Amino acid sequence: MSFNTTIRQLREQAGASQQDIADAIGIARATYASLEADRRPPNLDEIRALAEYYQIAPSELIDGVSSMVREPVASYNFSDATEEIVPRDLDPKTDPQKLREVLLYVLEKVGAKPNVGETVLYKLLYFIDFDYYEKTGRSVTGLNYVRNHFGPTPVAQDFQGVIDAMKKNEELEIAETEYFRNTQKKYLPRKSVKLEKLSASELQHIDETLARLSDKTARELTELSHYDTPWLAAKQGEKIDYRGVFYRTGLTAVTEPSDEL
Repeated sequence: MSFNTTIRQLREQAGASQQDIADAIGIARATYASLEADRRPPNLDEIRALAEYYQIAPSELIDGVSSMVREPVASYNFSDATEEIVPRDLDPKTDPQKLREVLLYVLEKVGAKPNVGETVLYKLLYFIDFDYYEKTGRSVTGLNYVRNHFGPTPVAQDFQGVIDAMKKNEELEIAETEYFRNTQKKYLPRKSVKLEKLSASELQHIDETLARLSDKTARELTELSHYDTPWLAAKQGEKIDYRGVFYRTGLTAVTEPSDEL
């Protein structure tokens, strides 16, 4: 796809107007409209700003490379507690109700911190899941992540359907704020979490992860994820294999290697 087609499709998938995107990247709407209409080529600053906004690599904008993070979103409904929710058959499998609890719990704990926007939330979820997999062979939420330029990003079909359902049920709101001259997308809980799906060991693990990482900036967490073996082993735009945690180095490993006898 061409650059103008790619940015138009990304904007439509995000449900945003041309004015929304122009405001987010700091240009006039008419200037942005000229990019979608292919009336002029983008400059480097515009490419970088759009790539950061959509959390994809600049090359994906230029080359029109599709990523798993843009796959169709699965819709979930939390309003009927008796209705069984069947997620896609993923490995590991996402549990929408459990992911909902994790999101509410994490956001209650750290969502109000000024550094915790969408990028930080993505990285916290990644390390919660992959660190627990290293410890136990299981993911907490079952989310799948893909390798993007700015680090691991949840696959949309796993993540966005749950977010949409939570917004519909008024459990969550998403606000855009200014943070160090950048537009930051913050996820804020509107209801207290009722812990029914998470075990005591999972809660302890989440607490430990938040204590260790939640004060770091988006840049610091992105850099840390770029040293993580699962991310390094994945190809751009493709799913990150959980089993890569068993080959981690001391930079990101959370378990001690067994002593050789």
